[in-house]
Amino acid sequence: IFFFFFQAEDGIRDPLWSRGLGDVYKRQSTQSTWGLSSYMQTNEQTAKQSEKDTMAESLKLHEKFKGKLAVVPKVPLENSRDLALAYTPGVAEPCMHIHKNKDDVYKYTNRGNVVAVLSDGTSVLGLGDIGPEAGLPVMEGKCILFKHFANIDAIPIMVSSKKIDDIVLAAKLIAPGLGGINLEDIAAPACFEVERRLRRELDIPVMHDDQHGTAIVAVAGLTNALKLAGKTFQELKIVFSGAGAAGTAITKMLLAKGVKNIIVTDRAGAIYTGRKENMNPEKDDLALITNPNKEKGPLSEIIKGADVFIGVSGPGTLKKEAIKTMNPKPIIFAMANPTPEIMPPEAKEGGAFIVATGRSDFPNQINNCLAFPGVFRGALDVRAKDINEEMKLAASDAIASMVPEPTVDKIIPSVFAPGLANKVAEAVSKAAIATNVARFIPKPQTLINLHYMNYMSCLLYTSPSPRDQRGSRMPSSA
Repeated sequence: IFFFFFQAEDGIRDPLWSRGLGDVYKRQSTQSTWGLSSYMQTNEQTAKQSEKDTMAESLKLHEKFKGKLAVVPKVPLENSRDLALAYTPGVAEPCMHIHKNKDDVYKYTNRGNVVAVLSDGTSVLGLGDIGPEAGLPVMEGKCILFKHFANIDAIPIMVSSKKIDDIVLAAKLIAPGLGGINLEDIAAPACFEVERRLRRELDIPVMHDDQHGTAIVAVAGLTNALKLAGKTFQELKIVFSGAGAAGTAITKMLLAKGVKNIIVTDRAGAIYTGRKENMNPEKDDLALITNPNKEKGPLSEIIKGADVFIGVSGPGTLKKEAIKTMNPKPIIFAMANPTPEIMPPEAKEGGAFIVATGRSDFPNQINNCLAFPGVFRGALDVRAKDINEEMKLAASDAIASMVPEPTVDKIIPSVFAPGLANKVAEAVSKAAIATNVARFIPKPQTLINLHYMNYMSCLLYTSPSPRDQRGSRMPSSA
């Protein structure tokens, strides 16, 4: 087998298929670090025009390709012999083997590499409840990220119901053909119950990425930020703005890392045991494990003396004056999209030591894409029954380790960092084995080889060729 590598000027693998698409798609590097001064010098009108151009260009791309996915056969189908082997009558033989032993489905089919990206379209990006049809482009996008970064065959599943029972039933009915389920863009509080039930009732890995993907990456970023600030998890006072899916998941992971003083705030102020206003069962549970001193009041009061602010709420929630009341070297994670709780320049004016956002045009982007490809790759490779807390913590530590010498403008790796998903997958697989949720335990060297080959497949995988813009061709390594 001959492996060919193509290195682009910006350090990212050159996607050969993009040549010739011209005005439809021009790939740009996302590895450049945008400093604060660069952003301040950017003309606001130019930035708005650039965003408008991106939207128009994206619309053209989606129309031209009729979406972003295609089914690619693994085996040849050129003559009647090929047909007899791939389909009838030959296909009856693997069917009967699986009938005798259901676990053989992983041996004779692609089930072990298939993940459903399942959504009801009720909380799509920053667009809100736009419905399953309108949410489909996002789910297709998620699927190609799975393929590009982890060589996982993901399929979008849109459920036309907001009822928890319906969503759970839909997932359970299609589970025999899946290796795992990535829950996506399901609004809180329904997302908590949907994930909880599916994890309990299915024996394949299920993860709500909006919760746990965000948590894994945020904790990874905070791990490196604390190294620079000279602080430990145990000594922190962390204040949250937002008690939804992401806020709850990050809180629980930080508690697992040893943080003892976390206070979560919402529109009604600090959440504490006994509060009556604007509460629900999820917030009641959150109150039991946070705010040990039962502090009360709005965010502007609660944040005094805090070391870290984590925003998963909405724009303009945090003021620079509030940052000035925090402890020395305050760390600000303002992750609301597309407009964060406070813009980085304003946060710096308030004295922020490190600022992270969910945006790609600022340093330190907290991007779920750093986590979910590798997490599912690692879970699938050992046929894990679940994605537990130990696996998530292992993923977070692996991501943090990809930046051995962090700086205030680089506490998190690029999504294009070579070997990122592979490293996360290795850590997740090992954690799954150690916690007894793995059903397939390869020899250590076999596991390393497995992740290495997945990594190589991702490097060599190409998207649809210009000569067949509605279809796809086999990966280069085929």
